[in-house]
Amino acid sequence: MHIIPAIDLIEGKAVRLTQGDYNQKKEYNARPLEVAQQFEDAGLTRLHLVDLDGAKEKRVVNWKVLELIAAKTRLHIDFGGGVQSDEDLRMVFECGAKQVTGGSIAVKKPDVFEKWLAQFGPETIILGADAKNEKIAVSGWEEDTQVWVYDFVEKYVEKGVKYIISTDVAKDGLLEGPSFDLYRNLQDRFPDLNIIASGGVSGMQDLEVLADMNLFGVIVGKAIYEGRVTLKELSMFLK
Repeated sequence: MHIIPAIDLIEGKAVRLTQGDYNQKKEYNARPLEVAQQFEDAGLTRLHLVDLDGAKEKRVVNWKVLELIAAKTRLHIDFGGGVQSDEDLRMVFECGAKQVTGGSIAVKKPDVFEKWLAQFGPETIILGADAKNEKIAVSGWEEDTQVWVYDFVEKYVEKGVKYIISTDVAKDGLLEGPSFDLYRNLQDRFPDLNIIASGGVSGMQDLEVLADMNLFGVIVGKAIYEGRVTLKELSMFLK
């Protein structure tokens, strides 16, 4: 299982929100590159980079941070937040992202998302399937839908999607444990899908359970920043 540390960006700084609420923001580091380099130094190879300004403004905002981290580290970066147009997508790849996560775009402009999937391939385009009470949430989680998460994923699996990142919005940032049932249900329905769990990780015990589930990966954010897990502990999963 890949351990994928997260850096969420607002105004170019590394922050974390609670349940996607922009009013519950905590700043951790004004220099995200330093954080990324610490991850790399610990032996981690991947990074989940989220442009929260972009998610809100529906366009990529923090592309300079992506460009800097991609230039100064060897991390495999998946980027999400605000990628709403062909221009956004092209810019994100040019700035060094290896994969791009599309969530809102897959809900609101499915034809565009499907075009990207066909053009760039399922190894490159990740489906963002963030859910609140098993219903898809979009636009930086500020907007709920009535789309059932499993129907949403099934539609895109049929179109060739191989990777998804799924966050239970109700769990994110609370350090109360991931939504294990959500990931088990996704595994049962889509056994060939590379599922990346996100949200709620509170410590090593949660990570061990997810590892036993044989998920492709897990995104860890607040647990790192709040000292619930150390980078040294996370490096144990690399052996």
